[in-house]
Amino acid sequence: MKRNDAEQIGKLIRSFLRQESLESPLNERRLISSWAEVLGPTIASYTRELYIKNQVLYVHLTSAALRQELMMGRDLLVRNLNRHVGAQVITNIIFR
Repeated sequence: MKRNDAEQIGKLIRSFLRQESLESPLNERRLISSWAEVLGPTIASYTRELYIKNQVLYVHLTSAALRQELMMGRDLLVRNLNRHVGAQVITNIIFR
């Protein structure tokens, strides 16, 4: 299979997912799954719950100090997570 063929198949799949309203839920799942990869295992070990609602990622952390630290870098974290997924999935993060 040529690279161009693979690109065309990828475009068709993305178009189908978009048409069936499956693209956003898939990207949300990919973003949540990438949390540990983007932030690393140490921060992931303090994470208890992740979910997305209305383009906002809600994160429950068990460390108040880590929560404060992540809040200061929230904008960069939003950009890095979206970049990792390759789509604008979230616009904000709420740490709890």
